[in-house]
Formats: sequence, structure tokens, C-alpha cells
Amino acid sequence: MRITQGTFSFLPDLTDAQITKQLDHCLAQGWAIGIEYTDDPHPRNTYWEMFGNPMFDVRDAAGVMLELAACRKTFPSHYVRVTAFDSTHGTESVVMSFIVNRPKVEPGFRLVRTEEAGRTLRYTIESYAVARQPEGARY
Repeated sequence: MRITQGTFSFLPDLTDAQITKQLDHCLAQGWAIGIEYTDDPHPRNTYWEMFGNPMFDVRDAAGVMLELAACRKTFPSHYVRVTAFDSTHGTESVVMSFIVNRPKVEPGFRLVRTEEAGRTLRYTIESYAVARQPEGARY
């Protein structure tokens, strides 16, 4: 299963040259860049761990790529994403984010159904990453 979150998520993984081009675009817009990582990419888990501080003052994509390389080295089996933040008045939010690193095996999710009173059914999504079960023992 391939996690599809953020910009470019349905495309093949971006190369470092393509990531640099996207960073150049973000920096040309005046957006701040942040690098985040997680081992649980649940769709509702929107707040990933920050790797270092947001780069409000970086104006060169090479500096961001150095931080990205350090994050990939520190967390090789995690999802890593780049986030661009627009701080102009009226926007003040994330305007672009895309995954730049994935684990070799993406654990995926399962749908959990719970039956409640009055024939009510509730559904939740549970990550296999949290269950820590190997492939083949999940179903």
C-alpha cells in the first residue's frame, strides 16, 4: 500500500533534483520550509514531528537539502515530508507539503468496524504501523 498524502502523492517519488526545484519555487514565493517525520502516517495524524526548527530565514534550496539529508539519515525507516508555510496576512498556513522519504515497506491501514446500540455501526482506520505485526500476520 502506498500512502498518498500531500502534493505529488500520486506520482512516483521525486528525485532530489525535482525536490530542489520545488524548494526553489517555495522559496521564491517567500514561504518558510519545515521538515517533518513520522512512523504513523494516519490520515488524521496531521502533526508530524519537526526535524529541527522551521527554516524562516533560509533562501537557498541547498540549505534545506542539507537538513533533509540529515533527517533521512537519522530516520531512514520513517516518512519524511517537506512543508511550506505562507506567513502573509490572510493566508498564514501550510500551502504545500509533499513526502520526500518513505520506509521500504509501507505498512498500510485496516478498517475497523464496531457495532453499537441501535444497530449503529462505527468505522475507524487503524494503522498497521501501530500494531507492529509483520506482513502475513495482519489479517
